[in-house]
Amino acid sequence: MASGCCGTKKQKLNNNSSVPCNGTSSVIPNGIRTNGMVAHPDMCFYCFDVLYCHLHSLEPPKSPDFCNDPYPLFVTWEIGRDRRLRGCIGTFNAINLHSGIREYAVTSAVKDSRFSPISRDELTKLHVSVSILRHFEDGADYTDWEVGVHGIRIEFHNEKGNKRTATYLPEVATEQGWDQIQTIDSLLRKGGFKGVVTPDIRRGIKLTRYQSEKVSVGYQDYVRCWRGGAAPPGVVQTNGHGGGSHHHNGHHGGHSRRC
Repeated sequence: MASGCCGTKKQKLNNNSSVPCNGTSSVIPNGIRTNGMVAHPDMCFYCFDVLYCHLHSLEPPKSPDFCNDPYPLFVTWEIGRDRRLRGCIGTFNAINLHSGIREYAVTSAVKDSRFSPISRDELTKLHVSVSILRHFEDGADYTDWEVGVHGIRIEFHNEKGNKRTATYLPEVATEQGWDQIQTIDSLLRKGGFKGVVTPDIRRGIKLTRYQSEKVSVGYQDYVRCWRGGAAPPGVVQTNGHGGGSHHHNGHHGGHSRRC
C-alpha cells in the first residue's frame, strides 16, 4: 500500500559515532525536546549514516541517541541545488524512531517506485528531510483542513468500487501553489482515481488531517558536522504546527506511503 508526497570527497563513516552532532540535542527523558519538538537534526545525520553504509555495503551504524518513542514518520531525499524530489516514503503506523528512521532512510532512497534507486555518485548532492507526524484528527469533510498547516490523508472508492488511500504532507500544497480543491483532486489522481472528479466524489471522501515536524540537512552540512562535532550551518529545522513550515513525505508492514 505505497503512496507518495556535491562535489566533496566521500568520507569514511565513523561507526563509533553513528549520530554526529548530538551534543546539543537537549532531549529530556520522555523523548520530547525542551522546545516541545520531537524532530531533531540528528535524525537527518543518522539517515546519511544509514544510507552511506547501505550504498557501500558496510555494517549498519550503531543505534543513535535521539528519542526512540513511536511516531508515524516520513523520510524524503532531494537532489541538487533545485532540490528535486528523489524519493519519499514513510508510514502512518507509530514506529520506534530508531528502527523507523533506519528503515525508511533506505526504503525511500532505493524503493520509491517513481524513481530509480539512489546511487553512490549522487550521495554528495543529496538533502534529506525527516518528518514526524502528529496531531491526527478526523476532518468533518474534504475541506476541513488548512493549506500550509495540515497534511491530509484521504480514503475513497475508485470507479470500480475499490477502497483507495493517498496522502500529501503539509508542505506539498503550498509548494505546488494549490488551493484545497486542487489538492484534493490531485490526491484523488495520485490514489488512482481515473473517473471524472465531481462534487459528489469529493463529498464521499473520508479525510484525516495531521501536522508534522520536519528537519532537513544537506550532505555538506552532514560532513561538516561529522568532522567538527558542532551544530552545522544551514541546518533547517521547522515546526509543522503552523504556517510557513516546509515538509516532505512508505513501506512498513504493508502500510507504507509516498508523499
